[in-house]
Amino acid sequence: MRSPALKRAMDLIVCIPAAIMLAPFALAIALAVRVVLGSPVLFRQQRPGFGGRPFVMVKFRTMRDAYDARGEPLSDEVRLGRFGRWLRSTSLDELPEIYNVIKGEMSLVGPRPLLMEYLPLYTPEQRRRHDVRPGITGWAQVNGRNAISWREKFEHDVWYVDHWSPGLDLRILWKTIRSVLARESISQAGQATAEKFTGERQ
Repeated sequence: MRSPALKRAMDLIVCIPAAIMLAPFALAIALAVRVVLGSPVLFRQQRPGFGGRPFVMVKFRTMRDAYDARGEPLSDEVRLGRFGRWLRSTSLDELPEIYNVIKGEMSLVGPRPLLMEYLPLYTPEQRRRHDVRPGITGWAQVNGRNAISWREKFEHDVWYVDHWSPGLDLRILWKTIRSVLARESISQAGQATAEKFTGERQ
């Protein structure tokens, strides 16, 4: 049964109680981020949502401020550090996105919201990933996450758009828990996270 209303109801049934129960834990993480990385505690960035329309995604900050002699930010690898790497490997940096779900900007399951600058680079097929709300986790995340190529990620995203259902979402959530506990496919080889998308190579 492919009902957007049912999918939205599932998001709220899970996320509202989760936000309440996890609030003390989220506060502890926020304090740790403030002590280790400084302020701001939250990382806010505009991302494309349903239909490619922008929204502000919120995560815990994972990178410290660090610049070279010319005032340019140092590499992600340097700025990430041990604490930030741990937050990402456990996916705890994603906790604030629960509030994006409650607000209706995201879903628990769907293609990950990427960067606004990628929108003009998509093929018409890849652009179909925006036919559903973006998710905290998704089919691509449980099938390789950052360890697979951009083309494979987009293929998984479009497959999800064509096949999503409550049963598939539950399957993805279960596989997500297993992947997070195993800390699988956090980054691409030789990258702190994932390489930048530059469009399809012809």
